[in-house]
Amino acid sequence: MPLTKEEFAQALFSPRAIALVGASGNLQKNTARPMRFMRKHGFNGKIYPINRTQTEIMGEPAYADLSDLPGPIDHAFVMVASELVIPLLEPMARAGAKVVTIYSDGFGETGPQGMAVQDALITQAKELGLRIIGPNSIGVADLHSGMIISVNAAFEAETLIAGELSLVSQSGSMMGSLIARANARGFGFAKSVSVGNEADVTVGEVIDALVDDEHTKVILLFLETIRDSAQLGQALERARAKNKPVIAYKIGRSEQGDSLAQSHTGALAGNDVAVDAFLRAHGVMRVRNLETLFELAPLAQKYLGQTPAHPTPARVAVITTTGGGAATVVDNLGLLGMVAVAPPPSFIAHMAARGMKIRETSIIDLTLAATSVQYKDLLEQLMQADWCDAILSVVGSSAQFHPELAVKPLVEANKIDSKPLAVFLAPEASTSLGLLKKAGVAAFRTPESCADALAVFFENRGAAPEQLKPIGWPTALPRNGLLTEHEASTVFSKLGISVSASQLVAMDQPAHQLSYPVVVKISSRDVPHKTEAGGVKIGIKDDAALAQAVQEIRTSVKNYSPTARIDGLLIQQMQDRLLELILGYRNDPLVGPTVILGAGGITAEISPDFSIRLAPVTLAQAHEMIQEVRITKLITGFRGLPKGDCEALAQAIVNFSSLAAMTEVDVREAEINPLFIQEHGVIAVDGLIRLVD
Repeated sequence: MPLTKEEFAQALFSPRAIALVGASGNLQKNTARPMRFMRKHGFNGKIYPINRTQTEIMGEPAYADLSDLPGPIDHAFVMVASELVIPLLEPMARAGAKVVTIYSDGFGETGPQGMAVQDALITQAKELGLRIIGPNSIGVADLHSGMIISVNAAFEAETLIAGELSLVSQSGSMMGSLIARANARGFGFAKSVSVGNEADVTVGEVIDALVDDEHTKVILLFLETIRDSAQLGQALERARAKNKPVIAYKIGRSEQGDSLAQSHTGALAGNDVAVDAFLRAHGVMRVRNLETLFELAPLAQKYLGQTPAHPTPARVAVITTTGGGAATVVDNLGLLGMVAVAPPPSFIAHMAARGMKIRETSIIDLTLAATSVQYKDLLEQLMQADWCDAILSVVGSSAQFHPELAVKPLVEANKIDSKPLAVFLAPEASTSLGLLKKAGVAAFRTPESCADALAVFFENRGAAPEQLKPIGWPTALPRNGLLTEHEASTVFSKLGISVSASQLVAMDQPAHQLSYPVVVKISSRDVPHKTEAGGVKIGIKDDAALAQAVQEIRTSVKNYSPTARIDGLLIQQMQDRLLELILGYRNDPLVGPTVILGAGGITAEISPDFSIRLAPVTLAQAHEMIQEVRITKLITGFRGLPKGDCEALAQAIVNFSSLAAMTEVDVREAEINPLFIQEHGVIAVDGLIRLVD
């Protein structure tokens, strides 16, 4: 019988008895660490070391075989050579294990042969009803109980702070590094899990268990890639529903990388961009700096979900006792799309009446002007102000030697949950950092981390994608490979997207019923990028010009791709526009369907300017995408320019995103490039669709 969620969580985080398979009494070996760590940090459960050559380890009886144990186990930690692991699965299951964490390496991470062994391992584990953490996992820890089944040297620390952060890491070594860094700052952890190869238990399953953990208030993720995005997305939505913030730091790009990047869309929106969209869609705060991963936690825990709607960009009121220190943060805020706002005259007058003179500048510099009482009063007045969305306090040298001047007011001031407060201490001031941490005030050691935290906190994180009703594939069209533009236009029309009037004609008989001027294009599945092949001629005004264009296209395409199969020519009505954009769709190998809107035409890849969302896209999300693409300012009244039909554009984005609901086929990627934005409506004038072969 499969484990219930409760059984899995209990065996993973709260085992009553643990078998350490391959434990050693040699204190110089990694395999001695779990036993030593648990004794050092007070684990009260039963520990059974398994070693065929020793009868006693660190004063505890050692057992030669799992069948010799005096009682059942919940969890086994395996530290033996990879070839010995599979034969141990059945004995561990008979001993009662529900979860097995495998430290041993030599599996999927080594290549095809190792992957075959890993697959066999998981197959047998499933037959036995075992859940596997790893292989290649550095272990699991619960700092509240002292259960540390890990070989990570970070747990050598004399004191480990049990706290409210829990960490799920795809890197074993970084799990320990992050715990050590956070511990030095006074941040305590509840749980930590190194998922290793994620051959069975995934990041999503661990998050799901942490959502129900009473000690876990904030979940931290150290990610290298995304595995099982559907399960991960569900777990992240549960965390959001339970108001447990999830903060992620992600490195690396998938080896699949741009395997699908055979269009402008794929080149613009690689896996990392898609992963970013996935995390934002599921409410995750993705940080850019490693230290921000835990420094952001107090800000997220106290204010996330409490802060009211705010304009874009978010407005930050900056108060400081060091002008230069504040400027370093403000510069970084600007780079990340935020703005430091100056107090309006009404607020200046309000503070003057309270005995404090401030100026209408973006940094309120109190270096020489304010007492600690005035500092506290200013902070409390800013908390009530409607012209700023957050407050940033930057403290200079007083933080190091005189915390009572500017740090104590930050601790003692009356603060409200609807307006975030962040603090950057310019000097190295561990005592002040500790005071702020104890008071639940988010404090930062570097200007980069401080700005990163504020930017991520205010970043737009929408709802998860909605489900669409299935849409049938047009019966006359192919169900695999690359579609021609003419075929793709049939699909776009079915989705409710306007396409330019066109007619497919034979190469040697290009007669048509469209009125001039027209565009002439080669129609071939073997020539997806028609312009590069010389397969497009625009502005054709009459039959003579058409005949000349056909001859030039025939010659150019023959030289470009001699073996290309030609369906004919696509004659298309010329269209006017105010702006041309690209609308792209990609079934990303890591996170699934995504939609991108960006600057169109041949410049799409030269100067990337785009917005991305998971598909399907709602109408509200479509309008957000339009606002996020810088070039769309040209159709929203910028400097008196004619306005384009942004309502029609938003609806086109929504309709296009329903490619994710297509049945009978797997749409690999698609794009409309360019999509012409007109005063009344939008119209697709070129496009492609690539189906899975």
